[in-house]
Amino acid sequence: MDIKSIQKEIIHFLEQYYSSSEAETITFWLIENLYQISQMDILLNKKVIENEQIVKQKITYLERLAKYEPIQYILGESYFCNHKFEVNPSVLIPRPETEELVHYITKHYQTNVLLKILDVGTGSGCIAISLALNFPNADITAIDISEKAIEIAQKNAQNLGAKVTFIQADALQWHPENTWDIIVSNPPYIKEDEKSSMRKNVLDYEPHLALFVENDNPLIFYKAIAQIAQKSLNDNGFLYFEINEALGLETLEMLREMGFINTELIKDFYEKDRFVKAQYKSSKFISK
Repeated sequence: MDIKSIQKEIIHFLEQYYSSSEAETITFWLIENLYQISQMDILLNKKVIENEQIVKQKITYLERLAKYEPIQYILGESYFCNHKFEVNPSVLIPRPETEELVHYITKHYQTNVLLKILDVGTGSGCIAISLALNFPNADITAIDISEKAIEIAQKNAQNLGAKVTFIQADALQWHPENTWDIIVSNPPYIKEDEKSSMRKNVLDYEPHLALFVENDNPLIFYKAIAQIAQKSLNDNGFLYFEINEALGLETLEMLREMGFINTELIKDFYEKDRFVKAQYKSSKFISK
């Protein structure tokens, strides 16, 4: 059977639930997984054998997709910075915007530098592991409150050959004794009252613990991580956040009030306020 016929059939079904562009993307992933072929094979309309097992698996996948279950959870994998990460409902699906944060950090440091990096709320480990692969000489630590997330992150690090130390810890209560040159985090930042505008595949399947914060304290994690940074950032070190696009100015104001300097609000490729960069100078580093 030729791939184009299979592709047309799947897209036709998925367009009942997804936009045409989403249906096409999902179909590529499904076909790659089901028939163990590449996107180039698909484009070349390679002939494949469709046996009973593949047909059953395809039907199962489509039934789950019809319920808006994310394709990444169905297949158990997601790509981030050109690397395949194992994912399941215990961790957030890595986002392209977060790739931008990794790229931004990477381009501001030499790859052979001996950096110490902390990733707070690591989830699948995508930020920490990608930075470990970009900075092979770095000493990288990553924490997450979820034991299941830590297990996934450790497996991803092992699969990708990345050296990262993972610690199960609650960022709101953690008091580390180490210091770092970079502290990076993509913490929960979606307010409860924003749920109504979210898509069903995110709201029904991704871990709420990693997504949502109370309306009356939306910067709770940013403040806690900034407090860690006040004590744990080395001189000339930087704090990097992914943020709620609606809370960029509030996040900057909070950091400035806490004594951070060289604060910067950075836009993503959609021109939305998405990242914050800040530096902290404690009194012990200020020359007399």
